[in-house]
Parts: sequence; structure tokens; C-alpha cells
Amino acid sequence: MSSIVLLGSTGSIGVNTLIITKRYNIDIEALVAGTNIELLNKQITAHHPKVVVIANESDKHKVNHPNVRCGEEAILTLIEESTSTLIVNALVSYTGLAPTLKATSLGKRVALANKESLVVAGEFIDMSLITVIDSEHFGLWYLINERPISKLYITASGGAFRDWDINKMKDAKFSDALKHPNWSMGNKITIDSATMTNKLFELLEAKWLFSTSNIDAVIEKKSIIHALAEFKDGSTTAHFAGVDMKLPIAFALCGEVTDEVLPPTDLLSIGNLEFLPIEAKRYPIWSIKEHILNNPHLGVVVNAANEVAIEKFQKEQCSFFGMSEMVLDAYEKFNTVKAKDIQEIIHIDKEVRTYANTK
Repeated sequence: MSSIVLLGSTGSIGVNTLIITKRYNIDIEALVAGTNIELLNKQITAHHPKVVVIANESDKHKVNHPNVRCGEEAILTLIEESTSTLIVNALVSYTGLAPTLKATSLGKRVALANKESLVVAGEFIDMSLITVIDSEHFGLWYLINERPISKLYITASGGAFRDWDINKMKDAKFSDALKHPNWSMGNKITIDSATMTNKLFELLEAKWLFSTSNIDAVIEKKSIIHALAEFKDGSTTAHFAGVDMKLPIAFALCGEVTDEVLPPTDLLSIGNLEFLPIEAKRYPIWSIKEHILNNPHLGVVVNAANEVAIEKFQKEQCSFFGMSEMVLDAYEKFNTVKAKDIQEIIHIDKEVRTYANTK
């Protein structure tokens, strides 16, 4: 791997990706960031990208680089002009879909940490060009190893409210939902973890990646086991690893890694492990799990309504459980839509957002 383009360089995946590129002497052709200009400038000094793209024109003068571009269209132009054959897409939300489509249309590989790409448009993405950067999907890939499977499992931490009294959850604030017990992540993914929408998205990703609907999730509070594979011979294997994304990133960038990226799991320090069911009364979004796995084209509906719901929750325009109610309402309203192409995906996305904003 000679060079990469990194989209979302200042987020947690982006920061860890740059650690891995330093370790394996991978050049950074371009960095794409949002509004964290202070961190971006440090990354520019350390990694010397040829091009930098940021979100807002108003921040351009703050960036210490001679070639700074701005806006979502500039990301697509960058991908088209780049000589790198690997694009790391760690952008958050629906914004990440267009770069995934652009890169794969040009035959470039995508190391994908943007869940929304597959959730919204998995049917229209060339999966042979996708390597997902995610501890759960990496764990599944590691375990399957071409053996015949009967069922796949991923694990969930349970999010910020897993131990809260359900009656208290209805009064939870945005700041409460950001207090994730195991991970340090961006706002959106942490909120999605609290509602279990994140795990629903990961099941949809797994459906596209491994061509199966026979997949489920369970809560494992310590986030030590990330995935389990149940094989047709009756055996089940589990993937243990520390709470660290550097291992899946290293494999996505290098193809195969044989040196120690993480310290081995210390079984004695783990102590007990406990698996718990994901219950719809605490995580109402879970009520559509089976239906959406069999109708994955409806991922565009869930994603659009969910992004609007999170904005409303942040502005205190709806309650914590109100977010799931909005998503489930939109899911019922639009349950007959089915996009034939990307243009129809874009149209459905807009329609759902307009509808959800009236709620």
C-alpha cells in the first residue's frame, strides 16, 4: 500500500488510522476533516498530505496548508483526482455515502467505517471493493475463514442506559446518552449505541458483507467478545480482542498483519463474561430487527428518520424514547418503498427527512 486518502481524519477512526499508517510507512495523499482545525493542523505537520479538504469555507484561512478545498463536492473531486487506490471512509452519517459510491465506481477499494453507506445503499455497492473497519465485522470475517456457517452473532455493549431504570430513561438528556461505558466515540454513534440503532445498522452491514440474514446480536457488557460464529458442525467460536480499533484498521490497510497490534487478551483479568438479550422494551428499535433483515432496502428509511430524530433530541425537541418512536413511525409510513437505483435512494432519503421533520 503506497498511499491512501483519509476521509474523517480527526475522528477516532481517523486518528487511529494515522497511527497505523505511521507504523507501516503508508503515505497520506489527502486528509478530509470537518471543523476540528486544531487537530487537523497537527495531522498536516505529521503526515504531509498533498491535499486537504474541510467542511466550511469560513475555516479555510485557519488551515496550515497551501492546497485546501471545502465542501462535500470537493471530496468527490478529490477521490476522482487521487492516485491512491484505497480510500479510508470514516465520515459520519449519510454524508459518507456519496464518497463510497464515487470511489467504488472508479474501482478504488474502500476501507469503510461509514455504516450509513451499506445501511442506505448496500444493494448498489460493489461489495468486492469494500473492507469494513469495525470490530464486530472484522471479528466475523476472522472467524468464518470459509467454513460453512449456520448463524452469526455480534455483540453490543448496551450503550449509556443499559443499567438505567427504564422509567428514568424517558427523561434522559442528550448529555446523558453520550456517556458510553466502554468506548470513546463521536456523538452520533454514541447516541445510536444508546438506542441500539447502531447495532441494527451493523446487522444490516453484516447481511451485505456475508450474504446472510441469519444473524443476531446479544449484549456483552465488557466489549471483549466482538463476534461469534456458529458453524454447521455444531461448534461456536468467539473473537476476543481489546477495546481498540487499530487491529481492524491494520488489516483493512495492509491486507494481512502478523506482528502484534494489540496486547493479547488477559483471560484472568476479564473474570466473568455475561451475555444478555437485547429487549425491545429498553431498545424499541429492536422490534423491527427481523423485518429489516428480510427487507434491507428499508435501511434508507431508518437512517434518514434516525438522523432527524437525533437532531431533535439534541435540541430537546423530543425525548430519548421519542427518537425511536419517530424512526418506527417513518418505517411504517414508508414500508412499501423500494429504490431501483441510487437516484431513487436520494429521493426516498429526502422524502423521509421531510416527513420526520413534521413530527
